[in-house]
Amino acid sequence: MTYKRVLLKLSGEALMGDKPYGIDPAIVQSIAEDVSKVVEQGTQLAIVVGGGNIFRGLKGSAEGMDRATADYVGMLATVMNAITLQDGLERSGVPTRVQTAIEMKEVAEPYIRRRAIRHLEKGRVVVFGGGCGNPFFTTDTTAALRAAEINADVVFKATKVDGVYDRDPKRFPDAIRYECLTYQEVLSKELGVMDGTAIALCKDNNIPIVVFDLFEPNNIEKAVVGEPIGSRISNDG
Repeated sequence: MTYKRVLLKLSGEALMGDKPYGIDPAIVQSIAEDVSKVVEQGTQLAIVVGGGNIFRGLKGSAEGMDRATADYVGMLATVMNAITLQDGLERSGVPTRVQTAIEMKEVAEPYIRRRAIRHLEKGRVVVFGGGCGNPFFTTDTTAALRAAEINADVVFKATKVDGVYDRDPKRFPDAIRYECLTYQEVLSKELGVMDGTAIALCKDNNIPIVVFDLFEPNNIEKAVVGEPIGSRISNDG
């Protein structure tokens, strides 16, 4: 394994599949099967999941909600996704713990850094829900923050596209895909793969980011062993 400890960032939209809203159980099961393979091979895996398939704080704010209130609603949506993902993982035989930045002890553990690391060392997948517990921060920033806190070797951002492009490949067939980028290039070109705070956190802590297609079979395993898939963002590019 190229990477011993990995932080996997899943968007809420990825859990929808082709549905207009909510969670597609088939997608959850597919993710669980891919995760199971890498955990069996000894990789320590933590996951940060978004909530955009249920509620997006920015959208709620744009429609008149108080921004902080909208972000808290979005955080609760991520917990729903985290618990659903835990169920899928455990049905695939993967021991899993959900930790939340907003305490709700009836359904999940509170986020405790040392406990999370201990779970990883024991071969359990840790799913982080509730964002970072504060409004005005995205789950991309949460992923970068948690990766730094647990000393992850890399952040995997699994998306609906096969890497980082200079513009939207769905709208522009001639869009160019980047194989390698520096953090500074991502920021200066405003590529939007992750928000600026997340990129800056990874840059400051020298944590590479690999962006790849979640729906290509075995891509998580390929990324773990270091196969050149998707786009890689690092200090060296």
